[in-house]
Amino acid sequence: MTQNNAKPVVSKSKWISSVREFRSTRVVVFCGMMCALAIVLNYTSTIRIGDYIRIGFSGIPNRVVDFLFGPFVGAVFGGALDIIKYFLTPTGGFFPGFTLTAMLGGVIHGYILYRRRPTLARVFAAQLLVKVLLNCGLNTLWLQMLYGQGFMAILPGRIVSNAVMLPVDTLLYYIILQAVDRYIRPRFLED
Repeated sequence: MTQNNAKPVVSKSKWISSVREFRSTRVVVFCGMMCALAIVLNYTSTIRIGDYIRIGFSGIPNRVVDFLFGPFVGAVFGGALDIIKYFLTPTGGFFPGFTLTAMLGGVIHGYILYRRRPTLARVFAAQLLVKVLLNCGLNTLWLQMLYGQGFMAILPGRIVSNAVMLPVDTLLYYIILQAVDRYIRPRFLED
């Protein structure tokens, strides 16, 4: 329970502000460009190791959208992009759990990074939450449901993959978001 003068941890204003971002044609066009970039990166920079481990950089546009436009736009963008990427390169059957995970990733990154300076600590916190809760937790559960393999049989490889990628992704996203904050974000704040 919060006191009268204390702000709640999860603020409605971030959602409302993020929903309002869709009013701008500039935002919608930018999201379309980020979608195209994510699809290109998915084709050119994804390394698959077995059936359950995938390392790639197609999430960079997602993080830029989450950072610039917040949790709501990040969730819609992540869900729509997941569906689009599936139809362009279907691997296995479509499973909505992965779409849910993509949407939740947008929510987590949006809440932590939206309308804030991208510090190394914030980027690390967002990455850690996504890798532990979503990648190792939910996505492993979805893979277990899809392929019938034991959760604990799949989990070790996923933990190793995410542990290796945590510092890499944190540093990569930090550098990119610093550049976005300096060069792109001011253009959206001009309106």
